[in-house]
Amino acid sequence: MAKTETTRFAVIEQERVVKVHERKIPELKADEVLIKNGACNICTTDYGQWTGARKNLKFPMAFGHEFSGTIVDMGSEVKGFEIGEPVGIGYDNCGKCEFCKKGLTSECVTLGEGRNKLSPDGYHGGFGCSEYVVKPYRSLFKMDPSIDPSEAAFVEPVGTVCQGLRKLRVSAGEKVVVIGAGTMGILNALALKAEGCDVLITEMMEKKLKVARNLGLHAVDVSKEDPVEKVKEWTDGRGADAVILAVGVTAANDQALEMVKHLHGRILLFAAGYPAPELHVDSNLIHYRKMELIGTFSADLCDFKKAAELISEKKIDLSKLVEAKYPLDQVQEAFEAAVVPGAYRVSVVF
Repeated sequence: MAKTETTRFAVIEQERVVKVHERKIPELKADEVLIKNGACNICTTDYGQWTGARKNLKFPMAFGHEFSGTIVDMGSEVKGFEIGEPVGIGYDNCGKCEFCKKGLTSECVTLGEGRNKLSPDGYHGGFGCSEYVVKPYRSLFKMDPSIDPSEAAFVEPVGTVCQGLRKLRVSAGEKVVVIGAGTMGILNALALKAEGCDVLITEMMEKKLKVARNLGLHAVDVSKEDPVEKVKEWTDGRGADAVILAVGVTAANDQALEMVKHLHGRILLFAAGYPAPELHVDSNLIHYRKMELIGTFSADLCDFKKAAELISEKKIDLSKLVEAKYPLDQVQEAFEAAVVPGAYRVSVVF
């Protein structure tokens, strides 16, 4: 079989414009693998740049970090993987710096400019929405072959959820509220259920409420009911052990402070918001109520490993979170579908 020399890939050239380009596949380094892509999902960061909301990202952007595929070639120093194995993807890391040695791979010194990193041929990004992708083997996580590639591509977002729950220190039997039933809110709720927590999720959009309920989640329609009162009712007046903010808006921040229990409540600020939301809390409130406000962003090696296990072992149901699938040549249409209000993940398939 002839060796593949080039690959086609999607590039956000400017606001509202994404096109397919072609480049030579880089030569594999000793610790790298070549992945034949199965699917790349469009996340909020990707379409946020496409719409112009994320001004911190540069053009041209060879986007894509939520993808999965099959190993088709590998360097001489690759360990623990075989050609033909399906894999999900986490973040690159060197495995050698002081942060990697501590397990803080998301803070690896080699990450540099992150998604704005510039390639020798003039593209920013990680080329995740590409027919073939080169990655260090340390970024890969084995997946069960029965998992649909669009669902296996959730290793990255589920990994960020796993880090948040690890920092939140949830335990079985706790009552936890998730504010927002978008993709990340649903993922948080499903992972909480897998941990044995009792979960309530709040949302105002009918479509998202329906999806949450179809997944067996206790969902509250905030357009019809007071979410704070429903949480008090649900907890017999005690308040939630923890609240996860899966939306970045001021009103949600205010609600979380009212929902959480009086003493030792924990609030996880999972989502960012643009423009930045406000947090109306004074330090005395945190002090006297022994409250914890916890920030989370990104994920480490252990989180991606757990995410891959949750997905491969089908402990979380991702089937309803793939909104639609488009071939690479229809990537512009895929972005147009991804920004429709209420949409879950739109997947570019190969």
